[in-house]
Amino acid sequence: MILPLVFLGLAVLPQDTLRLSLPEAVTLALRDADEVKRANADVAITNAQVTTSRASGLPQLRLTGTYNHVFANARARAVNQVFNQPNTYNVNANLSQTLFQGGREFASWRAARRAREAARLTAGETRAEVAVGVLRAYLEASLADRVEHIRGENLILASQRVEQSERLFTAGRVARYDVLRSRVERANLEPLVIQARNDREIALLELRRLLNLAPEAPIRLTTTIDSTSVPLILAAASHDGFDGSDRAAVRAAELTVRARRDAISVARADWLPTISVFFQSGVQAFPPSGFPPGRGVPAHCDKVTSTSGDTTTVCTPQNGGWFGDRSMGVNFSWPLFDGLRAKGAIDLAQAQLEVAEIALAQEREAVSLEVARARAELTRSRAVFAARRQNVSEAGEAFRLASLRYSRGIGTSLEVSDSQLQMLISQTDEARSAVEVYLAAAELARALGRPIPLPGGSVISIQTTTNAP
Repeated sequence: MILPLVFLGLAVLPQDTLRLSLPEAVTLALRDADEVKRANADVAITNAQVTTSRASGLPQLRLTGTYNHVFANARARAVNQVFNQPNTYNVNANLSQTLFQGGREFASWRAARRAREAARLTAGETRAEVAVGVLRAYLEASLADRVEHIRGENLILASQRVEQSERLFTAGRVARYDVLRSRVERANLEPLVIQARNDREIALLELRRLLNLAPEAPIRLTTTIDSTSVPLILAAASHDGFDGSDRAAVRAAELTVRARRDAISVARADWLPTISVFFQSGVQAFPPSGFPPGRGVPAHCDKVTSTSGDTTTVCTPQNGGWFGDRSMGVNFSWPLFDGLRAKGAIDLAQAQLEVAEIALAQEREAVSLEVARARAELTRSRAVFAARRQNVSEAGEAFRLASLRYSRGIGTSLEVSDSQLQMLISQTDEARSAVEVYLAAAELARALGRPIPLPGGSVISIQTTTNAP
């Protein structure tokens, strides 16, 4: 089944102890980790760049308005007061559409889309790294808790053997040497228990840091990796036939190369002409004072005949209202020489393409190396786990036999202490090898770009799909 990447809700004990399972820890990290937030912010930036690049190919509609007041008009004073227009209002709506930009708008749009998809794939890589990091920190803390428990049980056994040796010494069945040796062995185990407890606290501090939790927040880990869960993990980690070529990091590098090629087309467009059409509609007003009164009335002149028979011309000025003003046209621009700015931009774009191609080759090599290393580590850890699993049962049986022989007086304390030490080592090694198998499986899944397995057969799907051409 696929574990949904949503916050599942965390149970809290009455003592405010956070009960945290491994899937919940991964979900919490994928929601609150700073690395994930940074990756999401990068995706948001590229989304804005796509919108900006698309805008150059769409129609542009702008509304502008100006007001101008003239305190002294030289032309009106020198020629005629008809030029005296102290107040000028101008309101225009301009609609323009670019017809040809040398292919710049389409190339920039493709480049922005590919950069956005590359950012999304990179965000998927970041989520995978965060998930594996949380898995590692969680299991190291769980392993430290398991080691503390094993060493604590061995300390209890050592204390019981001290009591047994003292009783046998009182009964005259063992020498004082056996009593002293059992006490020394118990004393030697106490620092190991303290060290295991300190390791557990340090591992929990690292886990709290990755989850953005307070350093003093009490946590109880509820997921453990034991020998029974390893077969399920190995079954989920089977990725035969995959080589990591479709990993998000490789696809992101490929999209970056394509975006750099588009950037060359954008730079070359500076050598080509730009053609656009526009239509402008607006109104102007020239009131003698104050705000325009309304619709403008044009000025006109009439001939008037006086009683004496003289004819004069009387002109009525316009009322200063709003007059319509409409125009349309075509803009053509072709930079014949720009000081080699376009050449410099093309050279820069070609250099960036070369860098991106080198980065792609390096990324493919790095992914191939990661996959090979992860496969080898999984094979090694699987073999070690099989050996440790067999060894722990034999060490436990040897300890029980040595304890029985010692209790019946036919064995020595040296045999018991040696078998207990071997049992402690085998139990610790088995717990560590089970964790190593799981971490190797998770690391292989991350290297291949596959869903990361979880205990119980579930997986975390963090693969990002892309539709960019």
